Amino acid sequence: MVLDALLAERHVSRAAIRLNKSQPAVSHALARLRALFDDPLLVRHGGQLQPTVRALEIAPRLTEALAHMRQLMGSHAFDPSQERHVFRLAMSDYAALVLLPQLMAVLRRQAPNVDLLVGQASREVMMAQAVDGEIDLALGVFPTLTEDLRTSLLFEEDFACLADAASLDGEKTMDLPAYLKRPHILVSLRGDTGNEIDLALAAGGHKRRIALALPHWSVAPGLVLGTDLVLTVARRILPRDAEAGPLTVFDPPFAIPPFAFRQIWHRRRDADPAHRWLRDLIAQALVPPEADLAIARR
Repeated sequence: MVLDALLAERHVSRAAIRLNKSQPAVSHALARLRALFDDPLLVRHGGQLQPTVRALEIAPRLTEALAHMRQLMGSHAFDPSQERHVFRLAMSDYAALVLLPQLMAVLRRQAPNVDLLVGQASREVMMAQAVDGEIDLALGVFPTLTEDLRTSLLFEEDFACLADAASLDGEKTMDLPAYLKRPHILVSLRGDTGNEIDLALAAGGHKRRIALALPHWSVAPGLVLGTDLVLTVARRILPRDAEAGPLTVFDPPFAIPPFAFRQIWHRRRDADPAHRWLRDLIAQALVPPEADLAIARR
């Protein structure tokens, strides 16, 4: 258990929290494991513990063995109201906005001793972190996965446009020529045009002008107000009350394929009761009531 926590957390203090033990107790346990395996197992590098080659060889077999032991001992249930647990998640700014408000409200009511450590990384890095055991779960868009990774579809997302209502002269929508004449905001980690929106435009022989590229989904809608800018983003990122104010939400004047939003994890965590509980909870948190779903898809 101690080695599993250390390999997952890469930090003695965080492993101690995960195990509900003192930091000295975890340090002493690590010293005994190093002697047992005749290997350092974890070495400090850049302020973090990095696993040795031997530790990386042990990690997947250790996790699977622990899962089997829990099953053999009858530990099929995870009681979120009583048990203490720390989960490490990776997700984008978009995922945090659409998931965390609902998820944290449920966690605080149902699982007051469950904590989340959330990080952000590129799609490729998140998949590598899941494989290496650095995170428990990643959320995002993953068109392809390695055979060691498991996935479940959370929802399919489409796109919507946002513009300052005053700049539309009373119109509620925009045709393609008008859309292409406008300057645009692009939300992208890398600031390039290799995204669903620009690829869809390019397929029709069109190109838009990007006046602002930034990596922050959360601030993008507010940058439209008082300008001639157009923001085309995943629909769920837009404020639910956007159309009640000085902004107008409308469908893109060209077809953009929807994307699948998923959660992914390593197969060694399949049988972990706590992990299964979290996956189910996330799926439930992202299912809106019928009324909200109608608003989101209008």
